[in-house]
Amino acid sequence: MQDETDEIIETSSNDTFEPLGVESDRAWGTRVSIGGLNYATSLFWQPLQNADDPYVEVEEASEGILEGADLFCIKKGKAPQFGICVSHEGYKNNEEVAAVRLVSSFSDVSSFVAVFKLKEGWWYTCVRNDIILSDGDMLFKNEEEAKEQFMSMLAVPDWGYKIAPTEWEIDDTTYPDIEDVFERGLTAKLQKIKALRGTKLLTIVGISAVVGLWLLYSIMDAIFLTPPKRPIIAPVAPKIIQPDLPPPEPKPWEKIKDPSQVMEQCLGGVLSLMKIMPPGWKMGNIVCNPSAILTDWTRDVGRISWLQKSLDQSGLTFSAKSISDNGNSAIVSLPFNNIKSIETPPTMNDYDLKVMLNNIFQSLGQTVTLTSFSYKSPQNNTYRSVKFTFNSNSNPLVWRDLLTKFSGLDITMIKYNVGNETWDYEGAIYVL
Repeated sequence: MQDETDEIIETSSNDTFEPLGVESDRAWGTRVSIGGLNYATSLFWQPLQNADDPYVEVEEASEGILEGADLFCIKKGKAPQFGICVSHEGYKNNEEVAAVRLVSSFSDVSSFVAVFKLKEGWWYTCVRNDIILSDGDMLFKNEEEAKEQFMSMLAVPDWGYKIAPTEWEIDDTTYPDIEDVFERGLTAKLQKIKALRGTKLLTIVGISAVVGLWLLYSIMDAIFLTPPKRPIIAPVAPKIIQPDLPPPEPKPWEKIKDPSQVMEQCLGGVLSLMKIMPPGWKMGNIVCNPSAILTDWTRDVGRISWLQKSLDQSGLTFSAKSISDNGNSAIVSLPFNNIKSIETPPTMNDYDLKVMLNNIFQSLGQTVTLTSFSYKSPQNNTYRSVKFTFNSNSNPLVWRDLLTKFSGLDITMIKYNVGNETWDYEGAIYVL
């Protein structure tokens, strides 16, 4: 894995990247320019249950799944979704969303995975059964990270399109001109989550009208009915304008999904999903993120009704279920139950933490990959962490007590490989 400590994306002499706002301080971007127009990328996408009144779901997500989100976009179609983002990270109200434009242009297929090489970076998009995956809209500034993400999805079957840069030389991929693709797409724009709508808007308009009439009456009374008063001239004190100070910036370790609960619920969810065994269907790998679990099935000799019956009788409540158009694959998302956010500040520096982690893993005869990482916030504060990845035969409860003794721990991904019954772990530990 490429070392990320310098936060500088290395490009060939033929590539020129132009930083946009705060994007130059991150390993991912929020905006691309295509055909002379700017498009928002890297939104966090979620299924939309009530397409007629999406605002309740969007506001709940902005307060829970992605706290602080203040802009959103709706993707209509067979599987409605909403994407949310945070304006201080570089997003703008009324900006068009790239993922919706791309997905609507590929309406002839329900699943595709793509990476487009643009001047701002490598834009990765992944849509499965008309659903943009939660991490399926990401503008990487590092080519290796984009390629690694793309390659990890090729193990999943039945892609309508597999799109990758020609120089990657990956079999069975194409690379259409993105400007031609976007010409076929539909337009969807970011809008404010807290904007006034419906009865709230009518109430405000009504109150404003009453206040306006009262103000008009007061002005008429002052002009025509009240006798003029002789002006009193008095010295005017100079007005002191206090500068607007930015609010204190929340530190990334002040609201981390409790890693102990994430690991416990991940194991519980994996065990529950493994009990679903529809005849003639093969289960894919199971992936846990801090909010939910995602997995899929591929048909061998079974029927779609057998899979549907198994899902209905599992006793599990899925946040999203989707079946491919040809009925040969399915994907489900199982949400976690109320994982609390905790404050877990760093206690060690980069060097001491890596020495301790390497010593622990070496004593266990276990291989681990450690990478120093840092980024600057919009208020120019630098935050540092040590990212880790490893593969193990042991489940999350075995690793829970060891990993959670490190303050500043953030579990980002746990994957259970169904075929060889092993676990992949990814996360980060913040350092001083």
